[in-house]
Amino acid sequence: MKVLRSFWLWFAALVVVAVVTVATAPAAPSSQSRIKHLETLVRCPACEDISVAVSDATSAIAVRNEISREVRRGESDNHILTTLEATYGPSILLSPPTSGLGVLLWAVPAAVLVLAVVTGLRLARRRR
Repeated sequence: MKVLRSFWLWFAALVVVAVVTVATAPAAPSSQSRIKHLETLVRCPACEDISVAVSDATSAIAVRNEISREVRRGESDNHILTTLEATYGPSILLSPPTSGLGVLLWAVPAAVLVLAVVTGLRLARRRR
């Protein structure tokens, strides 16, 4: 009985943390903040290992203008980055795109959490 009560207290704490996290999440970013963020993700085509956000090269200015135009047109961040990658090649992105491996970063902790809840419930039922 003591284990079950402890389990429910931890579960309630987890739910409270999740609700607070969702409730305090920032609203959708403004166009200007999206533009600034995208500019930090894209490499300057004429420079080495710096983003278009900090470069004053002509090609960097052209990419910044393209990003601004696409954001104002209402395109998604993913679409903008994919278009730039198709135009300039995969080296235009400062960090490689996430692939199927990135899904594991979300799926594994969720699976562990579900497994822990199921195991806790089974142990609580056996001790009764």
